[in-house]
Amino acid sequence: MDEIERAFRESVDDYLAWWCEEEGAPPEKPYSGRVNLRLPPEMHRELAIKAKNLKLSINGFVEKAIADKIAAVR
Repeated sequence: MDEIERAFRESVDDYLAWWCEEEGAPPEKPYSGRVNLRLPPEMHRELAIKAKNLKLSINGFVEKAIADKIAAVR
């Protein structure tokens, strides 16, 4: 296991040192999956009502709405 971890770390170091620096590209960063969203109180209320009517959580409703929009923009 130590050998695998060492090889992985070397690969990441090579990626950062060679590709990113030589290509002038920033390293890719993983996304946490969390988004802090601020809404007007009335919109928040409407969102909660619509989500509840569809038997979804607010998060589930927003996730579906964003996925639908992303698919439509492609």
